[in-house]
Amino acid sequence: MTKDFKNETRGTSINSWLDSKHTFSFGGFQDPDRMGFRSLRVINEDNVSPGGGFAPHGHKDMEIITYVTSGALGHKDSLGNGSVIRPGEIQRMSAGTGIQHSEMNASNEEPVHFLQIWVEPNATGHAPSYEQVQLAENAGQKGFTPIATPEGGAGAISLNQDAVLSISNPVAGETVEVAVNAERYGFLHIVKGAVEIDGKTYRTGDGLAFEGLEQGFEFIAQEMSEVLLFDLS
Repeated sequence: MTKDFKNETRGTSINSWLDSKHTFSFGGFQDPDRMGFRSLRVINEDNVSPGGGFAPHGHKDMEIITYVTSGALGHKDSLGNGSVIRPGEIQRMSAGTGIQHSEMNASNEEPVHFLQIWVEPNATGHAPSYEQVQLAENAGQKGFTPIATPEGGAGAISLNQDAVLSISNPVAGETVEVAVNAERYGFLHIVKGAVEIDGKTYRTGDGLAFEGLEQGFEFIAQEMSEVLLFDLS
């Protein structure tokens, strides 16, 4: 079974400093048919103007992943962490029993573009924690590279959930295999570019949920692209 989540059906939040698009229900965008997919609860694509950002606010019991595609994002939290996240890095904040944080554009001159992803944890009450990792230089080349796993490790953050997030950066014409066990669930998100799957084109902002597939499938990059794959229990 597959289900499309097309860019034009995403929710939006726009103010003086933010232009955000929501694959799943978030904030003022509420759709009972789009409350997430398995443990994947949120994929927000945020464009934040120079000097703008999210003032300190709180979260509980959520694995919050930040993936910057351009610009620089400044992070501060109640654990005392302070950092700047740039392209080629990935950050994970486990809210656990409760945490306060802010996410601000680190520049007063350039916008920042990033994905914020929420994954429900495997249990409530984890201790809050923070992790920021530099991705491998060849991450996403010649297929998918895991960048978030339950164990973490070199080039990947750890998650309190049976979930794996991988990235692929195919060049135009490249064929990439999508392999997820038939007993698990998969979600593809097109960060940028365009890929073809079974004769259908998926472009920037599009998503595809799938489950129960007895064998994997392939996509063909129609141009240089960036694709995320969630492998979920």
